[in-house]
Amino acid sequence: MADYYLHIKALHLIFVVTWFAGLFYIPRLFVYHIEAQDKLPLERDILSRQLKMMSKRLWLIITWPSAILATIFALALIAIVPSWLWQPWMWLKLAFVFGLILYHLKLHQMYRELQGDIFRYSSIRMRVWNEGATLFLFAIVFLVILKNTIDWIYGLLGLVVLSGSLFWAIKSYKRSREKRS
Repeated sequence: MADYYLHIKALHLIFVVTWFAGLFYIPRLFVYHIEAQDKLPLERDILSRQLKMMSKRLWLIITWPSAILATIFALALIAIVPSWLWQPWMWLKLAFVFGLILYHLKLHQMYRELQGDIFRYSSIRMRVWNEGATLFLFAIVFLVILKNTIDWIYGLLGLVVLSGSLFWAIKSYKRSREKRS
């Protein structure tokens, strides 16, 4: 199996990328679906039907399979290099991956609600959710590249700054939309 390490690593990275693509795009579709509810009935019905179909295809054909395959290839990599499990950076990475999985499952709950025409979130709140994958991506990539427990403290501070910047940008966007309305 060690002979296939680089192939498995490449497949893991490919499916991580496609998984994140789905995680980045699905909340954006949710925003559009929520905002479509403010349209006139004919336009709302057409948009809702289209956005449900797009969400279903993205979520069930790309995002879920990518998440499963990324996880399978990650487990294969750990099987090849089990010594990673003795390194503190790996445990922290796994904690972030666990958080990413919880984020994915929450998005699945939102997906099911929107497919059933249950609208519990505002478009602004969904825009905030849209940034969750970005935070996980930054945390996980920096941990994998730096592999240093001291550096992750600086990385965590960077995540706090990034989070603050993202929330500021969302609030600014909301204010500019309100001014235009």
